Amino acid sequence: MTRRRMLPLALLALGAVIVLGLVLAPRFGPARTLSGYIEGEALYLAAPVAGTVRSMHVARGQEVKAGEPLFVVDPSQVQAQRDEAAAEAAAAEAQAQDVRKGQRPVEVAIYEANIAAAEARARDAHADLRRTEPLVRQGWYAPARLDDARAAAQAADAQLRAARRQRDAALLGAREDQVRAADARVAQAEAVVSGAQARLSDTAPAAPTNARVEDVFFQAGEWAPANQPILSLLPDDRIKVRFFVPERELAAYGVGRTVRFTCDGCAKGLTARIEYVSPRPEFTPPVIYSREARDRLVYLVEARPSVRLNPGQPVDVEPLK
Repeated sequence: MTRRRMLPLALLALGAVIVLGLVLAPRFGPARTLSGYIEGEALYLAAPVAGTVRSMHVARGQEVKAGEPLFVVDPSQVQAQRDEAAAEAAAAEAQAQDVRKGQRPVEVAIYEANIAAAEARARDAHADLRRTEPLVRQGWYAPARLDDARAAAQAADAQLRAARRQRDAALLGAREDQVRAADARVAQAEAVVSGAQARLSDTAPAAPTNARVEDVFFQAGEWAPANQPILSLLPDDRIKVRFFVPERELAAYGVGRTVRFTCDGCAKGLTARIEYVSPRPEFTPPVIYSREARDRLVYLVEARPSVRLNPGQPVDVEPLK
């Protein structure tokens, strides 16, 4: 075979080897990058009661800081409930204080008067007893008369003791179990006030963290149903890099490790800290499927990026070793 004929055959064989290598390299060799995308978990804020949106302090796409006001739903209904609960708490507190005080001074004065009357009757009974005793000994009165005088004196003494104990009991106030019951009613009323105050605060919520307003569903003047999201926030700390690791490389990816990634239009040297590794395999999602990333079984890995990125943006993650 002449050299002129051998040259085209050699070039053809070399081309076939190159094409075969390009086709089989992704299948048998490790991929240079892992495919993924940016994911954001939104927060949906609502009011616990239905009402008119009185004011909307933010707009779609606006950046907000933690503690900034977002919107206000008509608080009239919840304010009335809070005021009612506060009045009931004040009444329960007054009752709890009252059971500790005992009788009022005017009522105590009545008991003191009863004691004075009992003392007077006791003095009269004892004076009569003293007069009767010598007369009985001298024979002027029968012995039964002395017995009657003694019984009257003893009855007067008993009435005096009873009057004094009534006065002492009136000064003690309510029993311990009644005091505990009154304190429990106070605690219950205060809990109702706290719940009403929390519901009132929920009608005018503030941003829980630094975030971006992703969407606004109701504007000022519109009627918002109870527990219906009025706006959604995308917090800075709820944006993550989601990528998929082949089954044979999963051992290198653990929570706490740092990965490097790139994306179109992003700065260089971006990193993310792994926060979650799925315990279950899955098929390569269609959203990232390609000739370069077509492993049959992959594991989801989530990592928090060092900078804020836009959800949905595709990324390439450098594999760990």
